[in-house]
Amino acid sequence: MASMTYRETFEDGAGGWIAWLGPGRPAPAVIEDGALVSRGPWGIDSNHAPPGGGYLHLLFILHTAHQDNPGESYAPLLGGNRFIEGGYPRDFRNARLTLRLKGDVDLQGAELRLHCQSRVGDRAINFVMTAESFKVTPDWSEQTITLAPDPDKWLCLGARRDLTEVYGWGDIDSVLRDVNIDIILLLHPLKIVPLSPQQGGPHARRAEVDYAVDRRYLPTGEIRLGEVQIDFGDT
Repeated sequence: MASMTYRETFEDGAGGWIAWLGPGRPAPAVIEDGALVSRGPWGIDSNHAPPGGGYLHLLFILHTAHQDNPGESYAPLLGGNRFIEGGYPRDFRNARLTLRLKGDVDLQGAELRLHCQSRVGDRAINFVMTAESFKVTPDWSEQTITLAPDPDKWLCLGARRDLTEVYGWGDIDSVLRDVNIDIILLLHPLKIVPLSPQQGGPHARRAEVDYAVDRRYLPTGEIRLGEVQIDFGDT
């Protein structure tokens, strides 16, 4: 694969990046002073609750390919995607992702991580990079991670018990060689504490959807994303 660089500065809109407010609630990205802004309290994605890889706060989402059936809540948001329209590669193996970001957050033990999602066969396979994460500092900083297809650097999120027909387990090389759904910047892991006892434990039903959670244990604050650059090289 020949070298190619995707660069988004948000000077002319979100460029296809979107936000997520909670289950079934994708939303247009918020732009202030030339940067995407995500503020808590954040919605809880419980699609990968144990025995999957855990709960997520989804901050910034970029679809990397046209979706045949995006769903009525996503469809109106998926136009104007400069990544797709620019014909950038979907082979992310060994790509270098650089972010310019800053924020003021209490992460409560979570980290700002990269998530990659691909359809492999009849399942969507999701991985988060755990070996490298992004530091959220009060001043702007530029940080780079390399998306090596090394299984020791990634966690497969799998699926909660009732979603195994939708999400599954796989290998990171298969996901990175064709990232055909999306990449997401998210907060993980989250500590989910129900406000009332839950029969079967906290993972039997959906946090925040089926029962209220104690938000004292969840991240708060805001994160600003000023620039994204992806350098694709030889794989």
